[in-house]
Amino acid sequence: MFTGLSAFPLTPMNEQGIQERELRYLVEHLANAGVDSIGVLGSTGSYAYLSQVERARVAQLSVESAASVPVVVGIGALRTRDVLANAESAQKAGASGVLLAPVSYQKLTDNEVFDLYETVCRSLSVPLCVYDNPGTTHFEFSDELHGRIAQLSQVHSIKIPPVASEVEVARARVDRLRKLIPAGVTIGISGDPVAGVGLSAGCDAWYSVFGGLFPKQALAITRAAQKGDMLLFQTLSDALEPLWALYRDYGGSLRVAGTIAELTGKVSQPCLPQPLKTLQGDSRKRVEQVLKQLGFD
Repeated sequence: MFTGLSAFPLTPMNEQGIQERELRYLVEHLANAGVDSIGVLGSTGSYAYLSQVERARVAQLSVESAASVPVVVGIGALRTRDVLANAESAQKAGASGVLLAPVSYQKLTDNEVFDLYETVCRSLSVPLCVYDNPGTTHFEFSDELHGRIAQLSQVHSIKIPPVASEVEVARARVDRLRKLIPAGVTIGISGDPVAGVGLSAGCDAWYSVFGGLFPKQALAITRAAQKGDMLLFQTLSDALEPLWALYRDYGGSLRVAGTIAELTGKVSQPCLPQPLKTLQGDSRKRVEQVLKQLGFD
């Protein structure tokens, strides 16, 4: 579950609620493509914008739609009590694992973050993936803190932020972390543009926004890396540079992913929770041009 390609779909929604039919379609599409796991209610799934009831419903629909593919459900929230409630609903829905970021408004200390994971792990019967995402949480894990948390019995994976674009630098970073965590805990890379670098540097999994949209193409990259075919996977990843440029130019992957999903008819418009908006005007036209260039239209 915490190796290979973990594909993260959007949670299609408008201000009236979740677009359930569209969510089912997205999850079924990923399951049919044969991804290794499906990650719902991550940052791409807009978890922070949903109520506990909505999140429980997303978990239920996703597990029902994923067939035999494991579903990992994001449970992060500002208060520990709400994290525990999200964990309970995810497990009740049949999630195979959970994903937890240390969400905060007041900046958290290392001890507070450790206590969060320790408390949550005591309530879990499924594995947990530590979600290290300083871009949204504004909390930076040290490798030492990762090492402490990884000793907790339910922790099975760490989703790290994008690594350096140089393979040797990335490998050194992964090796430092791996020395501090148990052998059974995997390391997964996020940040689609450097996923190939992360996999070649020793990461076990790719936690992928791109995979949530185009699973077959993402699987081709992942399988090439798993087989050690560095030339093929680098070629496949480099070919997507026009898409990676969109991520860089438009503040990350979420608005780009939402725009692509709308343009390709996977979801209706709007698909993001207000005040978030997909790209419009010339920016939207640019995304459309990139899709045509890559043959994804």
